[in-house]
Amino acid sequence: MKVHFEKISKYFSLVKFSHTVFAMPFALIGFSLAVSAEGQEFSLRLLLLIILCMVFARNAAMGFNRLADRHFDSINPRTSNREIPSGKVSPLAATVFVIANAGLFVLTTYFINRLTLWLSPVALAVILGYSLTKRITALCHLILGLGLSLAPIGAYISVTGKFDLLPVIYSFIVLTWSGGFDIIYALQDDDFDKSASLHSIPSLTGRKNALIISSALHIITFILVITAGFYGNAGILFWSGAAVFSGLLLYQHLIVKHDDLSRVNLAFGTTNSIASVIFALFVISDLFI
Repeated sequence: MKVHFEKISKYFSLVKFSHTVFAMPFALIGFSLAVSAEGQEFSLRLLLLIILCMVFARNAAMGFNRLADRHFDSINPRTSNREIPSGKVSPLAATVFVIANAGLFVLTTYFINRLTLWLSPVALAVILGYSLTKRITALCHLILGLGLSLAPIGAYISVTGKFDLLPVIYSFIVLTWSGGFDIIYALQDDDFDKSASLHSIPSLTGRKNALIISSALHIITFILVITAGFYGNAGILFWSGAAVFSGLLLYQHLIVKHDDLSRVNLAFGTTNSIASVIFALFVISDLFI
């Protein structure tokens, strides 16, 4: 039993399963927006299918990312202890893991609705393709954001079978928010990225300017949150959650400096995880209370 648990834990570590909390709350927002719409009913089966889609898609994306970057990870001191470079997970095992999760993702969409199934290859192309973009463009952070931004609109489509403007606004919130915090995370590797001919905003513009660009993206995020509130006729719970979310966006920019990266992980992981969960709780509560 202990051996099986250790094997499973290696894969959880491979894909940073705890980081699922970034996009999952926004998928639940998309689901709740759809359920709260006139003529829609809550379905536990559908909710579980959406959660499974999120888990399978992210597992496939992160597994592929670790596979694609295994050479770079092995020569980067910060990442050399990751599962594939350190030998904890073999490239073959990681490949099987990625294929299995991608297949399970598509299979799960089959049980949701036809539009979700048709769009599943597009979603996979975006979330898997992100791993290769750092080789060609510094805009890779926004491609990551685009992949995560599929969560709210994907969940909404899963319920309604159609697009709508409000979940699209939430998707843009995710795009600019995650793109901004990924720039902060990439500050740690700016020198390595230059030496390895990889592209990122920090390696292109320098740390100080990269933080300015990240701040600009989060200002856009703030504007989009306000837009979502007004367009959705939100109540006091939404605005309370929006205030906390916006405050945490500001906080991460106060604690990370271009000449002091000691709190990057606090800003990237802890702060954004808390921000997404709190915001989702308040938004969803506002929809139903």
